[in-house]
Amino acid sequence: MKTFYHKYLNEKPGFDLITNIGIICLIIVIAGLFGWFYEFIFYFFNGGMKEFYWRGGNFLPWINIYAYGALGIYALTFRYRKNPLKVFFLGLLICGILEFASGYVMYTFFDGWRCWDYNKEIWNFGNIGGFVCLRSVTFFGLSGLVLIYVIIPLCYKLAQALPKKVFLSIAFTLCAIIMIDEIYNLVIARLIHTPRASRIYKKLGFKFVNF
Repeated sequence: MKTFYHKYLNEKPGFDLITNIGIICLIIVIAGLFGWFYEFIFYFFNGGMKEFYWRGGNFLPWINIYAYGALGIYALTFRYRKNPLKVFFLGLLICGILEFASGYVMYTFFDGWRCWDYNKEIWNFGNIGGFVCLRSVTFFGLSGLVLIYVIIPLCYKLAQALPKKVFLSIAFTLCAIIMIDEIYNLVIARLIHTPRASRIYKKLGFKFVNF
């Protein structure tokens, strides 16, 4: 493992294009799941530890903005993986900009729509318009370290250890399931007026955060 990690930090990965796409698919899946579990736990504490809330708008426990942020961190910080401090601050900056821009666009162009509002949350120091706060970007910076030094090495290890067809089958299948869920709830259900995940889960008694 020590040899693997040394190579990871000091050498180019050397994967072909299709394997790199498979790795990206795994990052999308893992990062979205990671974000969902973080919010699941955080909003339990934010709500006074009385009940749990379902986060995101999908049937599966996956939140898209964490996947987008992870891809941004991977693309822009991987070259600096020998410098954890730089990875941390770049991850903080990248995700902070993404979070603020996403929140601002939703609020401005979609009639005040918010998927999060730091004005109504605990530990919201450094809050800017409810779109971003110091706690959130610090978490994203720390998550960038987890991504670069835990998740991506794990994906690389799997890509090396498994037969190529097996690795790609797993990566593409998992990502396809997530994307079908995302596209249905984000686009298709709105177009054909069928129930979205949030509506179904509310009927089943799941709690959602209302901003």
